[in-house]
Amino acid sequence: MPRLFALAAAALLALGLTTAIPTTAAAAELGDDGLHKTDWMRDTFKDLREDLAEANAEGKRLAIIMEQRGCVYCTQMHEEVFPQPVLADYIRDNFFVVQMNLHGDTEVTDFDGEALSEKQAARKWGMLFTPTILFLPEEVAEDQTAAQSAVAVMPGAFGLGTTIDMFTWVAEKRYELDNGEDFQRYHARRIQERDNGSTD
Repeated sequence: MPRLFALAAAALLALGLTTAIPTTAAAAELGDDGLHKTDWMRDTFKDLREDLAEANAEGKRLAIIMEQRGCVYCTQMHEEVFPQPVLADYIRDNFFVVQMNLHGDTEVTDFDGEALSEKQAARKWGMLFTPTILFLPEEVAEDQTAAQSAVAVMPGAFGLGTTIDMFTWVAEKRYELDNGEDFQRYHARRIQERDNGSTD
């Protein structure tokens, strides 16, 4: 397969069609749990208060990404969207991302102190499909859960534009602005600013 790709790339180059060749970083590898692994994901004890403190110490925002083995939408994100350098670099520089397994048994300690498995946490937080990303604030009240305290939720697979706009909207704390520009309006404005013919 790599040889076929190299031959196709050479043919496109000869025809002057090099823009058809994607310029992305390598897609994530699959871990033993069947989930995609990236270099910007953090391997933690999944104690969310500790994770939040560590993210804050690094000047980053905590995000939880819930995925599952065999998820075609997770695969799409990891093969087509997350590897894009502009997005991967932005996540790496601005976010502390903890991956969880929708059906996993690893223990998680929620912000409210409850210890439960990943799958129990997913049910508690009302997560029904993957991928889902919870974006957390820098401070969480002791009696709140991750789902209750999230400043934004990204449910499902989206294109590069939508995904980077969501990460940017959270990193820049645009959810705190009292300017009438919710995420959808912000995203629509960003689409117009990019003006690349894409509706994403």
